[in-house]
Amino acid sequence: MGNTHDVEHVSAQAGLAAAVAVESHGRLGEGTKPVRARGYWEQVWLRFRRDRVAMASGLFVAFLILVAIFGGPIAATLLGHGPNDIFFAGVNQDLLPVAPWTHVADPNHPGHTTLFILGADGTLGRDEFLRLLYGARVSLEVALLATLGTIGLGVVMGSVAGYFRGWVDTIISRIIEVTMAFPALLFIIALAATIGDRLNNVTLGGLFGRGVFTLFLVFTVFGWFFPARVVRSQVFALREKEFVEAARMVGSTDARIIRSHVLPHLVAPIIVLSTLSIASFVLAEAGLSFLGLGVKLPTASWGNLLSSAPDFYTSQPWLMVWPGLAVLLTTLAFNLLGDGLRDALDPRSAL
Repeated sequence: MGNTHDVEHVSAQAGLAAAVAVESHGRLGEGTKPVRARGYWEQVWLRFRRDRVAMASGLFVAFLILVAIFGGPIAATLLGHGPNDIFFAGVNQDLLPVAPWTHVADPNHPGHTTLFILGADGTLGRDEFLRLLYGARVSLEVALLATLGTIGLGVVMGSVAGYFRGWVDTIISRIIEVTMAFPALLFIIALAATIGDRLNNVTLGGLFGRGVFTLFLVFTVFGWFFPARVVRSQVFALREKEFVEAARMVGSTDARIIRSHVLPHLVAPIIVLSTLSIASFVLAEAGLSFLGLGVKLPTASWGNLLSSAPDFYTSQPWLMVWPGLAVLLTTLAFNLLGDGLRDALDPRSAL
């Protein structure tokens, strides 16, 4: 007696999905785990984590910030002297700064010596290592404050110009063009020759070093136009989107639309711009301090450490190496971090 099999018939109009379901007898997909949707920021982290260069740059930046905040005071406590302490034994018989890893007599503790890990910084015999650590704090203070100022002002001006258009956009665009064409270096020289000393003394109760506020002010005034142009172009496109039109239809004010619907879509470009701006401001501070227009002595910064190094480039060339290497690695790390974040924040990038 032959076996009988149940035959299931599917009409031609049922489609491929019904035919597959019949063939699998309802077992298709059984035992599989449900697919969990990934959020936007989780996808950003996965893309960023895959970029090893960006990850290494991010770790270096985190290490640099910790060193800038805690490294100087900890090293000063362990070594027993500060970055501005003068050591007569910090120069040799030829009045040249001592070499790295030299023990010199400590005038604060007679009969004891102290270690100069990277040697002395010049004819005053100050500790190059400590001044490099404290200079990291000053240089990063200038870069971070200037970045906050330029990004904040640029986002506000760019958002207003891109959203309202018309005469508002025309006025802001003309201001941007004037700022771009203004000779910033001549203004900085004139500022340093007139009210520079009074501005340099603004330290907010010793919170910042001398000259930090001046550079923050100058960089903010002459650096906001680039973020403003980027944000303006982004807002031009966003203001025509459906969610913005829907917000207008329900009666949302322009300020609420910009704050709640436009600015959240600018987070990615703002983050990338910020990392790249920090690198450029580190270089700008070093350049102006090298020319004597930035952070003033005795406050240490990477720029004024470089400014005194050429006096000894034939006898003690390492004085140019340490601050130059610090500036190079810092700017390289922030630039590579910015490139990695730009790729990670791009939703079109493959996971």
